[in-house]
Amino acid sequence: MKLFLLEDDDAIGMGLKYSLEKEGYEVIHVRTNADALKAWKTNSFDICILDINLPDGNGYDVCRHIKEKEDVPVIFLTASDAEVNVVMGLEMGADDYVCKPFRINELMARIRTVLRRSGKGKDQAGSVTDGVIEIKNIRIHTSEAKVGVVDEATGKEEMATLTALEYRLLLTFCNNRGIVMSRSQLLEDMWDVSGDFLNDNTITVYIKRLRNKIEKDPADPQIIKTVRGIGYILEK
Repeated sequence: MKLFLLEDDDAIGMGLKYSLEKEGYEVIHVRTNADALKAWKTNSFDICILDINLPDGNGYDVCRHIKEKEDVPVIFLTASDAEVNVVMGLEMGADDYVCKPFRINELMARIRTVLRRSGKGKDQAGSVTDGVIEIKNIRIHTSEAKVGVVDEATGKEEMATLTALEYRLLLTFCNNRGIVMSRSQLLEDMWDVSGDFLNDNTITVYIKRLRNKIEKDPADPQIIKTVRGIGYILEK
């Protein structure tokens, strides 16, 4: 998996390159807008991580160049969570953004989520065959962004009608399988497609709706379980 990293801060860039390579990514790290455009003349990548503020321009220009060349997933790194920065990046076709300072585990989870949505991810959340993640009685068809529920008696699969947010919520649990996720952690990864952030109460509502669509018995969930007083978990 080849990853393009544009970050002008040497400490952050070198640290990210080291961490990403430990995860098995092949990382090409550049520091300027000019070097980024040169790199794209002779290379192709599976995913891009772009800093916004650069010494000779900004990450928006590089994102625009990349998206004109091919549809590669893009994650922005930004020192500000100002709405104008976020909206501008998303309108250019960016798939996600992460605010500095950030936790490396958070960035890794975001990368896996974006890759999985694009159909390029190596999924470790469950057994995978031809882009299908199987967890208990559900099948996540990542290439089509669809979720099927299998009747254990007949083996028949029926597609669940999930909203974009419900699907993203399910993938967030898949990316963090075996880890208890608090509501605040889930909120960090859930960007409402309408442009509004979700709040604590709506996370609870979305989990209830998701359970109603994928659980055999929503009153006794076996896929997304509640850890009282802490949050939720999709067990390994």
